Amino acid sequence: MPAELRQITEGVLLVFAALIPIVNPFGGAPVFLAMTADCTPEMRKTLARRVAANAFLLLLGGVFVGTYVLDFFGLSVPVVQVAGGMIVCGLGWDLLRQDTAVPDRAVGSAPADIASRAFYPLTLPLTVGPGTISVAITIGANHSYGMRSLLVNGASEVVGVTITAALIFLCYTYADRMSRALGPAGTSVLVRL
Repeated sequence: MPAELRQITEGVLLVFAALIPIVNPFGGAPVFLAMTADCTPEMRKTLARRVAANAFLLLLGGVFVGTYVLDFFGLSVPVVQVAGGMIVCGLGWDLLRQDTAVPDRAVGSAPADIASRAFYPLTLPLTVGPGTISVAITIGANHSYGMRSLLVNGASEVVGVTITAALIFLCYTYADRMSRALGPAGTSVLVRL
């Protein structure tokens, strides 16, 4: 295997392995299902596509632009890593302590109201929250400064983010099937894991 292909493969696996536990599309799928209970299956699929596209753009922005934003504000990557870790720990602790019941029906049921939920709250903060953005910034901050290395790392990051967004789309599109297959107890365990 050529060195560049091996480096791209390792980079894709690194990006995917770093983002999936934080994004957690498997655990977010039941919440997505509950928040879109007033949607038809076609509308839910459209929302899942929009959420995946929004997540793709946010993650790509975090990977490629996040370091420059930090430099602009005078923040260092270790500060973001610690703050992101604290946010993720806090959210995880809250998730373990809370009741897993989520609202059965969303507030608005008109198509415009449903479509407006695609970015907030379904994409940000449900799917891509502050912890995910800090992980994306950390991934993007570890670039070497050669053109060949930049191209190889950039390609692997784009592919890793694309696979993550595709998994978000699949989990959210088939959230109802996952929920039926797991049952109430299995869904509660999945959300807490």
